[in-house]
Amino acid sequence: MKHHSIRLLIAAALLLTVGCKKYLDYKPQGALSAADLSSPTAVDGLATAAYAGIANDWWDAPITSMWEYGSVRSDDAYKGGGDIGDQQQMDKYEQFYLVNSSNNGAGDFGFPGTWIRAYAAIARINTALRALNNLTDAQFPKRTVRIGEMHFLRGHMYFLLKVLFRNIPMFDETLTNEQILKVPNTMSNDSLWSKIEADFQVAIDDLPTSQPGEPGRANQLSAKAYKAKALLYHAYTQDDNYNVTGIDQAKLQEVIKLTDDVINSGNYSLNPDYAYNFLDGHDNSPESVFAIQYSINDGTAIGGRLNMSTSLNYFAGAPQYGCCAFHIPSQDLVNSFSTDANGLPRFDHFNDVVLTDDSLTATGTPVDPRIDHTIGIKGHPFKYDAAIPYDHSWERLAGVYGGFGTMKELQLATCACFKKLGPFYGTSVNMDVIRFDDVLLMNAEAKIQSGNPGTGAVNDPLYNINLIRARAAASTNLVKKADGSFPSNYQVSVYKPGVNIAVWDQPTAFKALQWERRLEFAMESPRFFDLVRWGIAAETLNAYFAIEKNRHAFLSSAHFTKNQHEYFPIPQEQITFTNGIYTQNKGY
Repeated sequence: MKHHSIRLLIAAALLLTVGCKKYLDYKPQGALSAADLSSPTAVDGLATAAYAGIANDWWDAPITSMWEYGSVRSDDAYKGGGDIGDQQQMDKYEQFYLVNSSNNGAGDFGFPGTWIRAYAAIARINTALRALNNLTDAQFPKRTVRIGEMHFLRGHMYFLLKVLFRNIPMFDETLTNEQILKVPNTMSNDSLWSKIEADFQVAIDDLPTSQPGEPGRANQLSAKAYKAKALLYHAYTQDDNYNVTGIDQAKLQEVIKLTDDVINSGNYSLNPDYAYNFLDGHDNSPESVFAIQYSINDGTAIGGRLNMSTSLNYFAGAPQYGCCAFHIPSQDLVNSFSTDANGLPRFDHFNDVVLTDDSLTATGTPVDPRIDHTIGIKGHPFKYDAAIPYDHSWERLAGVYGGFGTMKELQLATCACFKKLGPFYGTSVNMDVIRFDDVLLMNAEAKIQSGNPGTGAVNDPLYNINLIRARAAASTNLVKKADGSFPSNYQVSVYKPGVNIAVWDQPTAFKALQWERRLEFAMESPRFFDLVRWGIAAETLNAYFAIEKNRHAFLSSAHFTKNQHEYFPIPQEQITFTNGIYTQNKGY
């Protein structure tokens, strides 16, 4: 599916473009519906086009990379850009002054545009399901498999909407246009999660454990992993004010069973080097459980099917780029990579010492190697190219956002995967939705929260966390400088209870798990959503602002309001369009 099938995907996508402003009008003029396409080949095209739908975005309103919503709204990253007002909606997200208006980033921009694009993708999926339901297995032998794939994709899109907006309208392929217009967004939190999980369960029931030759398609194991993710969010019960009120132990046991199945299948493993998760040439690696597929120069569109959701994040002053320097690592995140004398995180004291160019050296402050895979640091190789050291001159607004640069989502301009489109940049490198490292940590979290911190036995929490830390320790070969030396003082160790850490009990294990998630997925967007589901967003972010506003004046008014800012408001234009059938989220 990464190669020849991607062309079929794009061709079908061009037939089923859903580009209207209001997502409910999901048969725009010139588009084809299930009624127009009834042959097995055509219906298969509709199903393939649904895959294109989950990646139909741009940096202005993404539905793939959530960096604007999950990194910038967390303690991981600053907005960046040319000034505070450059893409001002992101400044509002970052500082949480979405108080008096639910339309911060209106129309197709910002979260209102993400709402439109996500529901447009769901419209494609439902159209494909209607067409599939009109065939028989005899007519189309792959019908059941394709139905499973569509339920997987729909679960994915509803999951994104759920973590962004919480109170969403949910409908399936059985409803007519008129009925959809009457669907409110007042379904209970519990029921919404259950419906998302039900979509993934259909996928589990209908899909094979792998789809050889088509790694871009969902399979039973990717569906188990995604259902586990939804259940893990669901397990942290919330009241109507978004307070976490408890942890559902039964759901944690389901998470454990599903992730155990994925881990024990033997189909997935950690890449030997952490770098492979962010480099061209390693798409659909053993660590990739499900990924959005991209292509370049394949004749299907201008430049091909490129990932443009992160195209603002290239450096303004770098010789190979020219725009736009968004998504800048925070000082708080940089400091979080520091380690103690035992090679372990500094936990409550990580922010006591500010890491700078002078301390991030081969003889400087000890750090986790993942810092040089995640963050551009002066004089350190950029994107594993020792001939291109990162420099502060690349920073577009050094006096406000400067100091460091982003790394993971960028590719070298010399990469065959790289394309310049106007002032922006795209790549054909896949974007992983779920990786095996995430599965290991979901499994560890569910077991820890069930009262089992682990002893180091195979597949227990201590073992799985240590697998990831051991991989981090081994991921130093590609970050070396031109002379073969390491740019930073790497000291990272696995946890050894009674040796380098006094006790390994449930509270300690959970703190280690939280820390590992931050370091492993730094700048990839899960951070904000993790804080919300754990019920610690307000205290974590306001503590972050209390320190960071003294480092950066632009954050002087930043404040997270508990029981409001956990979720975006429902876009006002959607409330208006549906004649007020949607209820606005609290505080907006």
